[in-house]
Amino acid sequence: MRNVVIIGSGCAGNTAAIYTARANLKPLVVSGYEAGGQLSLTTLVENFPGFPEGINGPDLVENIKKQAQSFGAEYVHGAVTEADLSARPLRLRIEGEWVETRTAIIASGASARWLGLESEQKLIGHGVSSCATCDGFFYRDKKIMVIGGGDSAMEEANFLTRFGREVTLVHRRDEFRASKIMLDRAHHNPKIKFLTNTVVEEVYDVSKNLVSGVRLRNVKTGEVWEQEVDGFFLAIGHIPNTAVFRGQIETDADGYVISKGGARTSVAGVFHAGDVQDRVYRQAITAAGGGCMAAIEVERYLEAEGH
Repeated sequence: MRNVVIIGSGCAGNTAAIYTARANLKPLVVSGYEAGGQLSLTTLVENFPGFPEGINGPDLVENIKKQAQSFGAEYVHGAVTEADLSARPLRLRIEGEWVETRTAIIASGASARWLGLESEQKLIGHGVSSCATCDGFFYRDKKIMVIGGGDSAMEEANFLTRFGREVTLVHRRDEFRASKIMLDRAHHNPKIKFLTNTVVEEVYDVSKNLVSGVRLRNVKTGEVWEQEVDGFFLAIGHIPNTAVFRGQIETDADGYVISKGGARTSVAGVFHAGDVQDRVYRQAITAAGGGCMAAIEVERYLEAEGH
């Protein structure tokens, strides 16, 4: 019987592991298929406090993991494939084996939606990004492209004009999901150019391990052309990794965990941390803060139960 199982090993899960391990709760951390979370796809992180020179994303999560392990956190590779949160103890199926636990912290994150191009996947962290706040700074006076048609695409495009020389916003249709106020703001920004009815077919240049341009196609006319680009940002949404808990825990229509105050969820003894609940900030530091909150909630919950 476990005191706490932490699902996810990004900033949120690893921070929760530090706190629960220091409280002598001997946490079990399930790494997940994307061990390290979104930060494992990032190169330089310049906005995490305490690193004036910046730090590589994978190094940052690995450091937090080592810190948790030094206090006795146990890590297991793999993912939770099934869950039964209907009774006590909670039951989680981890790589074929059922584990019983008094509490659980869901810190399984949200995965960025990608276009699915092979070239795009190979250039993630080398000019391809899903986070303007994280990576915009690296594209000062450069040519930037943003893909998407919702509020987050408009927001990212606007934000990126602080750095880039020009920002091209590419959308596959000529109608936008974005709210009128966000769309107007983008239209009134002189640095933003719109390319509608357009899709990206290829991102260059994998052989140089950096983004140098894209091949575009107009879906109405069939016209194909190439355009120079230095930074390529995806803003087509995120998918919270909560499918395994669907129907057992309260989520919104997109699958994000609904918070019941603090780090609590709709199920007693189950807590949330990080991007699995956060569709607004999605930063390493806010995820770490969420991990701390969830761990403190776990301590209090177990204490109240007399464990």
